[in-house]
Amino acid sequence: MAQKPSIPKGTRDFSPAEVAKRNYIISVMRDHFEKFGYQPIETPSFENSDTLMGKYGDEGDRLIFKILNSGDYLDGVSAEDLQIKNYKQLTPKISEKALRYDLTVPFARYVVQHQSEIEFPFKRYQIQPVWRADRPQKGRFREFYQCDADVVGSTSLWQEVELVQLYDSVFTALGLEGVIIKINNRKILSGIAEVIGASNKLIDFTVALDKLDKIGVEAVKKEMLEKGISEGALEKVQPLFHFTGTIHEKIAKLSTLLSASEEGKEGIRELQFICDNIAKLGLKKSILDLDVTLARGLNYYTGAIFEVAPPATVAMGSIGGGGRYDDLTGIFGLKNMSGVGISFGLDRIYLVLEELNLFPQTVTIATKVLFLNFGESQTFEVMKAITLLRNQNIKAEMYPDNAKIDKQFKHAERRGIPFVVKEILGSSFILKDIQTGEQMQLNITELIHKLSD
Repeated sequence: MAQKPSIPKGTRDFSPAEVAKRNYIISVMRDHFEKFGYQPIETPSFENSDTLMGKYGDEGDRLIFKILNSGDYLDGVSAEDLQIKNYKQLTPKISEKALRYDLTVPFARYVVQHQSEIEFPFKRYQIQPVWRADRPQKGRFREFYQCDADVVGSTSLWQEVELVQLYDSVFTALGLEGVIIKINNRKILSGIAEVIGASNKLIDFTVALDKLDKIGVEAVKKEMLEKGISEGALEKVQPLFHFTGTIHEKIAKLSTLLSASEEGKEGIRELQFICDNIAKLGLKKSILDLDVTLARGLNYYTGAIFEVAPPATVAMGSIGGGGRYDDLTGIFGLKNMSGVGISFGLDRIYLVLEELNLFPQTVTIATKVLFLNFGESQTFEVMKAITLLRNQNIKAEMYPDNAKIDKQFKHAERRGIPFVVKEILGSSFILKDIQTGEQMQLNITELIHKLSD
């Protein structure tokens, strides 16, 4: 007996209804990306290993899927190499390519490689799958889509303002209310570390601080002490553990805390510019909030940092994030090319919309009308009518076999097809609404009009 097939953990098959819903989200994003002036690009699913490795830190590098060289991938590997059993030494000899971990580093590579063809500032969006050898869990997969929007070649903080508006515009179009767009600034985090005397512990300090809402104040303090941050430093940073108030009030508190740090004050000025202008322009459905514990992407973010949380009624991790990077292309030799970008988490946004029942019912309707098969005597007339409907962009099809009428009706019901043409009388069509049971006799013009609604 053949073994039942399966798929790798962390991957998924998508049904027609699921694909339709995903395509709906992507179409909304694409529409708003282009409305904001972003242009589409695509890059290969795999890159040369040296393009990806060393760009995400040790943890990120471990999560990159490597691709074995074609043919005898052990050819040229010595017996000594095999005996050492050191994967870091062996991997480059048997794998020269890897699946992309995100869309940001491939984008940086693209900009450097095509810099003579690009008009800067360059606004691009990219919607493609990425792969990570991560531990699968709810909302976290090994294969998933990223939907990114970036602009490179401009240091203007208006780009950050626009990206907040873009987030709000997309989530509003999807019907999501109460999405929280959290913002912080890398310079503020560096300034805090400076004024508490922990500049040499910046990463340890921010990694622990980032866990505040997950593990609580005491656990964060314990982790900081274990990482070598002093009791005196913790005393100075105490206000951050209970950091509440409006954005204006939080900025005022930061101004006091960071009065001795030039870098910190620069971060406050940038943050204030973004927040003040967003307040003046207004957001439709989203909420902008200053979160001083936000510390994602410190390996390459240099200014603003964004993270997006779903509405409070949904238990889900972040559904988006991004930030300002002043020299991402520098890793490929193109210096002083500032950029800023954001990413939408398609898979998590899907789960949020599903949980809140926000997908429009029409999204999953693939076929609008099914013509029953009445036998060879009428199939040609049926196909003529279907052709006319399709020419009017109406999704129509005929049941392929001359089966029992009851079976054909059940087929339409199971597929969620809303209308059935159950009979043809001369030049008229008997149309039945599956949901209401209503029947009507229509000529072809009336049929087109009815199904175009």
